[in-house]
Amino acid sequence: MTLPLGDPGELATPAGTARLLRAFAIRPLKRLGQPEADLRPGEVVLEVGAGLGTLTVALASTGAAVVAVEVDERLIPVLRAVTAGFPGVRIVHGDIMALDPVTLTRGHPAVKLVANLPYQIASPLLVRCLETLPALNRAVVTVQTEVAERIQALPGSAAYGALSVAVQFRAQARRVLHVPPGAFFPPPQVHSAVLRLDVLPAPRVRVRDEALFFAVVRAAFGQRRKMLRRALAAAWPAAAEQLPALCAQAGIDPRRRGETLTLAEFAALADALAEILSHNGEGPGSGSSPPGGRS
Repeated sequence: MTLPLGDPGELATPAGTARLLRAFAIRPLKRLGQPEADLRPGEVVLEVGAGLGTLTVALASTGAAVVAVEVDERLIPVLRAVTAGFPGVRIVHGDIMALDPVTLTRGHPAVKLVANLPYQIASPLLVRCLETLPALNRAVVTVQTEVAERIQALPGSAAYGALSVAVQFRAQARRVLHVPPGAFFPPPQVHSAVLRLDVLPAPRVRVRDEALFFAVVRAAFGQRRKMLRRALAAAWPAAAEQLPALCAQAGIDPRRRGETLTLAEFAALADALAEILSHNGEGPGSGSSPPGGRS
């Protein structure tokens, strides 16, 4: 299809952008910004992947301040032109994975995330925002259906993994909308879903050592085919002999596999391990970052 504009420069105008979207039958998913994000005047929304700015305008129309991040330098002039009438919009050119969400939102006490996330950054970005952005109270994101399934997966299912635990630990996830490939231009070869994540006022389960909790999760899912006692022994070899007693204290059969454990069971296991490690004079031993990988 040929460009439906007399001059390509018209793309950098609101009218030209609207004409282009109409020509390709692309409808902005305003539900993504209204009402699911439930924005109000004075709130701050971090938009990742602003693109042509159609959603940016919908978000700004609520009266909220919008920090629109876009990695494609070619789209920055388009964004600036399309949002020129909205003083509450700040355009940021850059890779969100190289930026600090806290700095971007300037320490505002209430932040919402709205994003159309590529597959390769969806998991790490969501986990990082949930972990490091204390002002975040809601995220409304478009992700590949596979990622949505992993986020919402329950123990015992094939999709249940480290990402499921990391997100469910801090948020309540709800699928809002199925998005077919034709909703995008150019259309991808995969289906997507819009998820709404409501951040919980406190983690879903209490743990003595959050870093150790996620280390246990990583160990359990890092070797999915192994029984818990073997997966944990590989991560904490010095505590291998104490693992049967540890699992008994947590009320968990050491022959189970990590993908069968609930968040509460992971918490019980991590707390029991914390007690053993403290007696042995050891630390968590596997780092402190929550898991966001494929597991």
